[in-house]
Amino acid sequence: MNPSRVAVLQNTAIFGGVRADILQFILDASPQIAVAKGGFFFREHERADSMFVLEQGEAAVLKAWQGHEYLLHHLHAGDCFGEMSLIDLQPRSASLLALEDSCAVEIGSATLAEVHAHDLAQLALIYMNMGREVSRRLRAMDECLFAERIKLIPASGHYTFSPK
Repeated sequence: MNPSRVAVLQNTAIFGGVRADILQFILDASPQIAVAKGGFFFREHERADSMFVLEQGEAAVLKAWQGHEYLLHHLHAGDCFGEMSLIDLQPRSASLLALEDSCAVEIGSATLAEVHAHDLAQLALIYMNMGREVSRRLRAMDECLFAERIKLIPASGHYTFSPK
């Protein structure tokens, strides 16, 4: 067992509260992916059946629009990314660019299916944590969207809602 790698997972929102033996099982079944500075872990619209935990390095979440890529978020060691695809079974919604030489553990849906066979309660905890993390991110984006909409209110400062 590698306690330092297990600790990295335990300190993430998605794997918080998951037993060390389950985390070690996940690590043993999951490849480490190294990406050089300027390379991509994945690109927007690619098929997806895995998530990642950044173990080393720094990365940028990028969204394409009208031929340009825009920064959505910076990620650092210990951050998770790509988990939305495990929940909604959709292609990648953004690209993940390594800003420096980086390494991440790639946790596939097949590995999580194996966790199901070992301990259903631990898998339920992982997915519940994923839901919480996605919800937290959605709330943060709601606040950003609201702040931008407030900027559009006329100088009078009044905005009324009229139900139809």
